[in-house]
Amino acid sequence: MINKNNNRFLLILFSFILFCCGKKESQKENLTVADSTELSLDEIRSIAKEAYTYGFPIVDNSRIQYAYFVDKKDSDYKAPWNTLCNIPRVFTPADRAVQTPNSDTPYSWIGLDLRTEPIVFTIPVIEKSRYWSLQLVDLYTHNFDYLGSRTTGNNGGSFMIAGPNWKGSTPKGITKVIVCETEIASAQFRTQLFNPSDLNNVIKVQNQYIVKPLSAFLGQPAPEQAKPINFIKPLSAEKQKTSLEFFNNLNFALQFCPIHPSEKELRARFAKIGIEGGKVFDFASLSPEVKKAMEDGIKDSWTEFAELKVKLEKGEVSAGDSFGTREFLNNNYPYRMSAAVLGIYGNSKEEAMYPAYYTDESGEKLNGSNRYTIRFEPNKYPPVNSFWSLTMYDQPASLLVANPINRYLLNSAMMPQFKKDADGGLTFYIQAVSPGKDKESNWLPSPKGPFSMIMRLYWPKEAALNGTWKQPQVIKAKVKGV
Repeated sequence: MINKNNNRFLLILFSFILFCCGKKESQKENLTVADSTELSLDEIRSIAKEAYTYGFPIVDNSRIQYAYFVDKKDSDYKAPWNTLCNIPRVFTPADRAVQTPNSDTPYSWIGLDLRTEPIVFTIPVIEKSRYWSLQLVDLYTHNFDYLGSRTTGNNGGSFMIAGPNWKGSTPKGITKVIVCETEIASAQFRTQLFNPSDLNNVIKVQNQYIVKPLSAFLGQPAPEQAKPINFIKPLSAEKQKTSLEFFNNLNFALQFCPIHPSEKELRARFAKIGIEGGKVFDFASLSPEVKKAMEDGIKDSWTEFAELKVKLEKGEVSAGDSFGTREFLNNNYPYRMSAAVLGIYGNSKEEAMYPAYYTDESGEKLNGSNRYTIRFEPNKYPPVNSFWSLTMYDQPASLLVANPINRYLLNSAMMPQFKKDADGGLTFYIQAVSPGKDKESNWLPSPKGPFSMIMRLYWPKEAALNGTWKQPQVIKAKVKGV
């Protein structure tokens, strides 16, 4: 027979067992995959490095998309998803969302949400002398296709962009169907501006770019809409470089990126440390040891980037190697990351090439405390089917440089204003102060500190693509600039 004291003892014992079980279960729920696996810290560090390199372009792309298409309070906001925003001007130093911006061509931007149905772009007939392009960029930052002067011509047409889940034949009235491998993407029109007085003509072209969902294009009822996306607020560009919250941002974005067959094993490896599309990455509950291993993995990724950047600066690797389709990049994730860091949304080399200047002829980094020149020999300008330019950027921000004459670049459309050398060559003056009124037409103002320059060759000719043509060197003058 059990007395009252025994009953009380059993009750306390049973409660203690329940408490312990509940505590264990609760602790288990708070563990991340990284803590619950048998991975060594070195393995966690290695996977984190690989995942960061893989994911940086996706996360930075998402940061910009949030500013452009989600956050209406952001000064860089353009328009809601699937709504074209024409910008009837070129980029200036006031535009700070995108690194290394192009200031040659007015842009038209659109964020593409392809979950519900395809989107159709209708293009007008454009004069043959005016370059235009529509660069299609998936969430990975692959340039998955192009419309434009080079690829589809200037005769117009209607082009359908479909998401990864779309099935069917080409609808009536559609010139071409292009399939994107991610559900979220973006597209950027570039429309050539010949000179400031040409802006109204550019605006007329922009106003004829028509974008409609497929159902509206066909005059049919719209399908049931996908649920609105509750976007998480992205990290700042600086915090992306160090914070483990980066991986939560990556997980959010990956839910719109169906796993590519070539990446099944890679994504499975990422999942071992909690990096998986649509899952919450609970970085706050990681043990100090695992946190450090993952933070070290991020540092390792930036170390690898710094090594690649040196090769880019030396010309051992070209910018053209880092932009393109998935097939072209062949899953070279360090190249894809470098492209996002140094010039996200850069064109594939067939569309545009970007010879870069980070150092002078002796290998010293460019700095506005010096004066420089770039000289083109007679009739040896960059070989292009369309046009070329040379644009100034400050470092390390890689943004356009404010200056007294509001000149951010020199380009081939400005050729009539340039003063030629006695032998017919062309010399540009690169410095922080005016080279004098007689040379100011050829002056590209620099900041007083570190800077870089990017040359752009739109629709480059074979001599540029095969390396026959070489960019001229930057020559440092003996006299100080400031």
